[in-house]
Amino acid sequence: MIRSLWIAKSGLDTQQTNLDVITNNLSNNQTIAFKKVRPIFSDLLYQTLRSPTSTGSTNIPVGLEVGGGSRVAASQRINTPGSLNVSQNPLDVALSNIGFMQVRVSPVGVNPPVLGYTRSGNLQTAIDPAIAGFVILTNSEGYPVLDQTGNPISIAQDYSQLVIGQNGAVTYTRGVPPVTTTAGTIAHVLFANPSGLASGGGGLYYETSASGTPSVGQPNVGGRASIVQYYTELSNVNVAEELVGLIAAQRAYEITTRAVAASDQLLQKLGQL
Repeated sequence: MIRSLWIAKSGLDTQQTNLDVITNNLSNNQTIAFKKVRPIFSDLLYQTLRSPTSTGSTNIPVGLEVGGGSRVAASQRINTPGSLNVSQNPLDVALSNIGFMQVRVSPVGVNPPVLGYTRSGNLQTAIDPAIAGFVILTNSEGYPVLDQTGNPISIAQDYSQLVIGQNGAVTYTRGVPPVTTTAGTIAHVLFANPSGLASGGGGLYYETSASGTPSVGQPNVGGRASIVQYYTELSNVNVAEELVGLIAAQRAYEITTRAVAASDQLLQKLGQL
């Protein structure tokens, strides 16, 4: 009976984690460029009470093993692009396919810099500390968006028009008569295993040994994703699918609690003997 209680306990822990993952997906269904996560379940170590054998006069074709329950082995991020939502803000951009933009997370002067990767294209501007009268493009957390050379993209504060091309080129117009200047090109980054990136919150991901090293290139070149201005990427969370999963997880939790109750009743009977 004790074994059944611990097996049921592992099932409760597993379904609790499952509920946590589904709830997080639902709570971020309106978060720009959020990628849903799904738990990967695994069975625990088995206890072998009798091994299958076929030697000499002994023939046991089927052994006897008792499982130890279940666990959540991993949480897999689903990196499929979300739908695009039209915007009136020239600083809003979205990637048409897989990949990331690159931002510098560490302060200026830290070498090597700490880099983050994001698909959240609701860009902002912040005062450029290096050039008076200029601003730099940042993500929503205030981290500078980097070009292909790893430098922030700086534009004049008094620009009249800002254009971000499909190839990532950032150009702005200022002055009378208007003069167009190219500020830089937003970098496009690919990873061999994007699911191996570490989540940092705020729409940021970080390189790990599992993700592989970043491949930095130019958008819309060599099959890379293009950048679409005046659009933002929605989350790829399917609310109806998550709600169905939520109901299934709740029912699995309830059934497992019944297993706990059944084991408890059997222990009570044994205690009365």
